Amino acid sequence: MKLKSLTPNLMVNDVEETIEYYTDILGFTLLKTVPEKGELDWAMVKRGDIVLMFQSKKSLTNELPRLKGEKPGGGLTLYIQVENITELHEELYDNEVEIISDLESTFYDTIEFTIVDVNGYILTFSEEKAP
Repeated sequence: MKLKSLTPNLMVNDVEETIEYYTDILGFTLLKTVPEKGELDWAMVKRGDIVLMFQSKKSLTNELPRLKGEKPGGGLTLYIQVENITELHEELYDNEVEIISDLESTFYDTIEFTIVDVNGYILTFSEEKAP
């Protein structure tokens, strides 16, 4: 068996608000929504090779009742490898994104910074240091 990809499906309070945040502020492109019109239950966005799905809490807990007691954001963090991290940092800083850990060098030879999105999810952006 071969694992081919991983696309997180994140529980969100408001799919439309989440799309707006990820497209207008983080630079993602909207790929698809369900339904195509009206109040959205689900959406998929992409930037570079990163694909994320967002599903309304109501829709997701109807599909998976075990999640009824969970809140969007939860204890989940997303670790995203990037190129040109300082350029991305400036872009997000200029868009007044909530940066909770600013650019820093790590002991494992990366430069990183961390933001919190509109639903409380933690996104860490990381670039390997040049040799």
